[in-house]
Amino acid sequence: MENLFIAATPSTPEVDFRFDQHTLSLKGESYPENAASFYGGVLERVRQYLAGCKGTEIRINVSLAYFNSSSTKLLFSMFDAFNQAALAGNEVSLNWFHDEDDETLFEFGQEIHQDYPALRFTDVPVNTD
Repeated sequence: MENLFIAATPSTPEVDFRFDQHTLSLKGESYPENAASFYGGVLERVRQYLAGCKGTEIRINVSLAYFNSSSTKLLFSMFDAFNQAALAGNEVSLNWFHDEDDETLFEFGQEIHQDYPALRFTDVPVNTD
């Protein structure tokens, strides 16, 4: 499957999904005018990729400084797809990068950890000083 790269904009994150290396990264901010439009194609590609994974080690790196509520819904859909892939026998690691002083992002990560227990979740606080 061909890799997927979408450059960041002021309102959308960088999407760097290296399917050939089983490393998927989201980085930046996410408050697109139409989150369904932005994430729809991304989610479709993720599902296609995951359908071909059998016993695969998949690493997901999420480093979002901010995301709005409409992005949250679609991110949860993506995390659910990853969780299903883990339940199907893949080893899926989610590295959750956030500013060490951002309690909101920390708590969101903890929610993901609780809601998607099949993912090997790692909280990664980052010092941005």
